[in-house]
Amino acid sequence: MTDSTGPQAVVNAPDAPTGASAHATGAPGGVWREVGAGIRVVLPACVGVIPLGLAFGVLVVHTGFDWWWGPVTAAFVFAGSLEFLLIGLIAATAPLAQIAVTAAMVNFRHAFYALTFPLHRVRGAGWKAYSTFALTDEAYALTATPDAAGWSRAKILGIQAGFHVGWVGTVAAGGLVGTVIPDWIIGLDFAVTALFTVLAIEAFKVRRSLPLPVLALMCAVVAALISRENMLMIGLAMFTAALVVSYVVGKARRSRTGAPVDAAGGPGEAGGPDRGEDARA
Repeated sequence: MTDSTGPQAVVNAPDAPTGASAHATGAPGGVWREVGAGIRVVLPACVGVIPLGLAFGVLVVHTGFDWWWGPVTAAFVFAGSLEFLLIGLIAATAPLAQIAVTAAMVNFRHAFYALTFPLHRVRGAGWKAYSTFALTDEAYALTATPDAAGWSRAKILGIQAGFHVGWVGTVAAGGLVGTVIPDWIIGLDFAVTALFTVLAIEAFKVRRSLPLPVLALMCAVVAALISRENMLMIGLAMFTAALVVSYVVGKARRSRTGAPVDAAGGPGEAGGPDRGEDARA
């Protein structure tokens, strides 16, 4: 009789999964540990958007909607900046075409997120569909690393679902708070504008590219002169077209001269390694 614990049994035993695949194919406890790891990764981002979520929830109520419209919008639209714009557009009874174009232009950047997001790690048609829907700026920032290419499906979905639940909960809390805040308190609709203003300032500090903010300001002014009602749509279209033209012209110039080109298409600063951030870029 052959001992089942002998060398022959060891040779015939299947290879055990290791690393991320072990969590993906192992016991449910391993899957939940990976989900918990993803939630821990995204927790700081959840805390960071609490003021914005509260402001959006209050804004929904003060715009004239019932408080529950806030969490419903947060759950099914799930695009922070677009949610602020959407409430204003709906309240102003904007045409559906304008809403659709605005949504497409505001979220167009997500098409580029998909190029490096580790969607290949998310197996299953349903999970892939949710992961694509829940691909926010925060989720992309947390997964745009070489290590994320080896993360398990559970960890990636833990990041996205954790942020999704946190955002919806914060907006719901803001909606409930908004029911007791007096109507004379105004300015909450400026929250998203303030957010992007801060992000633009921080981006300028890193890049120091003056043509980009100047170009954006010029597009906004021209769009306002053309049509104040459709300023956002016209301004975004002009700015996008200007960036495309700038990129094409800058690339052609670089191919002729070999000089570095900044994001706005102009020649970059030359210099040695001691020029800091610009030289390293």
